[in-house]
Amino acid sequence: MRPTRSDPGEGAASAAWELLLPAASAPARTRGRSLQAALREAVRSGRLAPGTRLPSSRDLAADLGVSRGLVTETYEQLTAEGYLRSGRGAGTWVGAAVRAAPPRAHDLAPRSPDAVADFVPGTPDLALFPRAAWAAAQRAVLAELPHQELGYPDPRGLPRLRTALAELLARRRGVVADPERIVIVSGVAQATALLGFALHARGVRAVGVEDPGSPQHDALYASAGVDAVPLPLDDEGVSLEPLRASGVRAVVTTPAHQFPTGIACSARRRTELLDWARSVDGIVLEDDYDGDFRYDRAPVGALQGLDPDHVAYTGSVSKSLAPGLRLGWLLVPESWTEEIVERKRTMDLGHPALDQAVFARFLERGDYDRQLRRCQRAYRERRDALVSALDARFPGAEVSGIAAGLHVIATLPQRYGPEERFLARLTEAGVAVCPLSAYAHDPAGPEAGGEVRLVLGYAHVPPARIAEGVRLMARAATG
Repeated sequence: MRPTRSDPGEGAASAAWELLLPAASAPARTRGRSLQAALREAVRSGRLAPGTRLPSSRDLAADLGVSRGLVTETYEQLTAEGYLRSGRGAGTWVGAAVRAAPPRAHDLAPRSPDAVADFVPGTPDLALFPRAAWAAAQRAVLAELPHQELGYPDPRGLPRLRTALAELLARRRGVVADPERIVIVSGVAQATALLGFALHARGVRAVGVEDPGSPQHDALYASAGVDAVPLPLDDEGVSLEPLRASGVRAVVTTPAHQFPTGIACSARRRTELLDWARSVDGIVLEDDYDGDFRYDRAPVGALQGLDPDHVAYTGSVSKSLAPGLRLGWLLVPESWTEEIVERKRTMDLGHPALDQAVFARFLERGDYDRQLRRCQRAYRERRDALVSALDARFPGAEVSGIAAGLHVIATLPQRYGPEERFLARLTEAGVAVCPLSAYAHDPAGPEAGGEVRLVLGYAHVPPARIAEGVRLMARAATG
């Protein structure tokens, strides 16, 4: 094939013709579509620059060994789509409307830091994902799922899954779980957004959040037009006087295991929170992000079980299975159900039906309970390994928070400070950690008092690597 002019674009055009040769060799019934796709891609990729004149249909057909009618049809189709332009007696040219596509898709997924030792919290051990059991559930579901269940689902979720979840949450978390008030969501993030939109629709423009607390809350509520108001903590949970003084009528809390401080909300504070919600006709938004993982005793039941009319409860499989499944649940008070369901409908028309059916089977057959026990054994062992390593390598260090979850708070003696210098040394040594101050909603952060306070994640780190990582921390701190 030959471009019909000699100019700076001739070399690019000559190279682009090579892209059409495989298409010309395609089976006869698909040759036309293949030729169109190849020529379209040559324009999109920039191999054929805007303004390049194409060979006549007769010449191109001869070069490729195809019929002239096939080339003519290809030119006409791409001209109609805007990739090419033509004029009577003026030939066919590459149009100027097309912009070259980027060379590849970029991956914006959050990744663990490129570090020798990684103690950044929030990540479970993805190697514990039960691939064989999940694959078996998928095969069974695909074999038995009625055709009609592949249509648009109930925006609340499949009845089968909501029923299985209601049984699980009542049994394991003490939740008052009506399947009619459970909404299947894409993780706690979507549950938070749904609650934010519902609050905004009711005229609520501010929600209280724990400080320190999850850094995602500010942005998620802001997307719904609701401001996040930082509320300090004491040893029992959210401080009541600042909560009352804030004027908010909604508060987000992690009562089973506060993130990141690791404290558990006391029985007295639970009662006080519910009394406050009733007094202001408000709502408590309970994030039960890792409530199943308690290592020193049975997990404390969810706050929602004490007052289902004033608590919205949410959780997910992000810590027990994998965050990439994007699978969670939201249980709302009866008076909130209709507007939450309608908002879910308009947001995405419901969660993927196949994923729901697989998870339902996973619950029904006891696979999820087995997975929780497996994770609990592994994470308890890793927590013990981290506490022991800190005790050995950092004399005088204090580990606070209850024995639960996927992280600990480690407070190091003042001799390891100041914190900024300590963190810089760890970064140079390739050890990734997060200070407690990184989770403060107040940009100034809490006063450290000369101490180094770290939030150390351990769930994704095998015990041997935990010991080695802490050794590297100690060497960097004293070096």
